[in-house]
Amino acid sequence: MLAELKLNTFRELVKNASRDELIWMNGYLSAVVADFSNGETAEITAVASSPALANCTVVYGTETGNSKKVATDFSTRLKKQGVSVKLKSLEQYRINDLSKEQCLLVVISTQGDGEPPAGAKKFYDYILQNNLQLGDLKYAVLALGDSAYPLFCKAGEDVDIRLSSLGAERIVPLRKCDTDYEADATQWLEELLSTSSGKTASASVATATKTKSAKSGKKVFDGTVIATVNLNDKESGKETYHIEIASDEEVEYEPGDSIGIIAFNKPASVGKIIELLDASADQQFSFRDQSHSLEDLLTTKINIQYLPERVVQNYAKLVKKEIPSIRMDLADLLRIYPSDKSMDVQQFVSIMEPIAPRLYSLSSSPAAHGNNEVHITVSRSKFNVDGHQRFGLCSDYLSTLNENDNIKFYIQKNNAFRLPEESKDVIMIGPGTGIAPFRSFLLERDAKGDSGRNWLFFGDQHFVSDFLYQTDLQALFETGVLTKLNTAFSRDQDHKVYVQHRMKEKADELYDWIQSGANIYVCGAKEPMSVDVENTLISIIAEKADISIDAATEYVHQLHESGQYHKDVY
Repeated sequence: MLAELKLNTFRELVKNASRDELIWMNGYLSAVVADFSNGETAEITAVASSPALANCTVVYGTETGNSKKVATDFSTRLKKQGVSVKLKSLEQYRINDLSKEQCLLVVISTQGDGEPPAGAKKFYDYILQNNLQLGDLKYAVLALGDSAYPLFCKAGEDVDIRLSSLGAERIVPLRKCDTDYEADATQWLEELLSTSSGKTASASVATATKTKSAKSGKKVFDGTVIATVNLNDKESGKETYHIEIASDEEVEYEPGDSIGIIAFNKPASVGKIIELLDASADQQFSFRDQSHSLEDLLTTKINIQYLPERVVQNYAKLVKKEIPSIRMDLADLLRIYPSDKSMDVQQFVSIMEPIAPRLYSLSSSPAAHGNNEVHITVSRSKFNVDGHQRFGLCSDYLSTLNENDNIKFYIQKNNAFRLPEESKDVIMIGPGTGIAPFRSFLLERDAKGDSGRNWLFFGDQHFVSDFLYQTDLQALFETGVLTKLNTAFSRDQDHKVYVQHRMKEKADELYDWIQSGANIYVCGAKEPMSVDVENTLISIIAEKADISIDAATEYVHQLHESGQYHKDVY
């Protein structure tokens, strides 16, 4: 118990402290108590004077905006503690500055098959490919990801391990955060803030990469299909489905968010694999710490299509055969390269990876449709393998659903693709299924009565058969919600016309909208569409502002950094 004078001082300090200051006090006192518990003498030193946190640079690599949000919060809180902080995106970070840094905090997400975000790839490749001398650097890494994917937080793991191998000193262990990252991120920062003066965590690489994050709070919803419509005419070579899903539970989401769906493998494919394994469908096997029948595993848990090269090579080691480093379906792998002896099915199951969820932009609006219904726009993926037509796992699964079928899904937030305030203008560029979030945007703004103007560029192959959501868009145009609508149907004339050509035709007005503060959104295929659109945007700005291409490129980067330019591409 404190003496009365100390107690009154303590009460006064707590009473007038902010939330962030209280969090810091809590962490600091925890460190002091830990020092006493270890028989050491505690030195009361401000975080600002801690060598581990002096002259700190916080960098982030992000695809959906979550890493930027976390890094910005970290920077703000560190500044309140008196730490000198610089905040930079890895896209804009000057690589040559790395060897000069004293303290580097990295917040980075993982995309797709263990890849870093596009904007962070230059930094990622640089540190992995060069032998740098970073003995004077202290660092910490916070990794964001989705535990439903096989290579959870792999980009963050790679950066953490590589910085350590280059001689940098880890301040605190790597923390891996799932889609509900807030609590883990806050806990990690508190651990960082509570680091004692002149002391750093002495965690090994093994300890760092195995640090457990809090259990994911990802909410999985049970839904029912209430409508499914092919948006393409029968003359089209495409199949694009508008699917409406109802849920008894309220689904919290915002325009710009995506839906995550895990598809099931087809019974015929599963039966073929069980036959090739010469195993029993009912036999129980362990996969990711859970026991399931082999049939259930192959149907609902294990990826059996287009296996990554790493899985193919693990299978090669299991059966002791030379197999090319290529991707192939599991049935083909078992058929072409069978085991020469009886297969240990449990070992086989252990080297497999789970079905990764597929993300689809939501095309519904909570303001227009309520929170018990979500819509998605799905293009059925078709491709040929050895002369046989194949379909993408999830798009095929979704396109064959019928009304009243059940489906499980979760919401993937996208903080980097949000509508601006109601009075702001928006420019939306979304060919093909890239139209999905813009249907959500327009219906949301209509339902809320937003005053900002809305301009849409949409493109596809043919006007008659491929004008997705034509009726919706025409109604929105007629009522004035959609201020301007420019379309490009590439196959309706001798020469191909794409959305970037329409942008060039409207260059003067497009530039005026941008100069007046309009937010720009691009959604759809990353390559070549989004690259061509951005290059067109740069050329328009260079011409209309009478500046060089390099200056216009930097201008577009600044639009992105300031939140006026947004991309959701895949």
